[in-house]
Amino acid sequence: MKKTVAIFIAAMAISGSAFAQGAISSSTTRWTDADGNLIREYTTVKQYKSIDDARFDAKVGAELPATYSTTYELPNTITIEHPDRYRYVVVNGQPIIVERENRKIIHVYPR
Repeated sequence: MKKTVAIFIAAMAISGSAFAQGAISSSTTRWTDADGNLIREYTTVKQYKSIDDARFDAKVGAELPATYSTTYELPNTITIEHPDRYRYVVVNGQPIIVERENRKIIHVYPR
């Protein structure tokens, strides 16, 4: 029985790391690569501009700089629980999900 549990835990760890590959997140909400693609497409359709800032390095847990005053609502095509809790911004072509209340970065999509 212990061996079965150990195998199950190892399998979950491997599948979890494969899921998270390429993106960094601190939220319990599952942010997929498909969501990142939807955000990129939505940004293009809405003609939102990416902020160009060579000094900015997006880090999960950091607060989005106050100089980035404009954040956007998530596209309706993203189906997550409580989407009204989050907003996004695109910096250097990289979609970044933030908490609406405090602008804390909770997910960073790769460029």
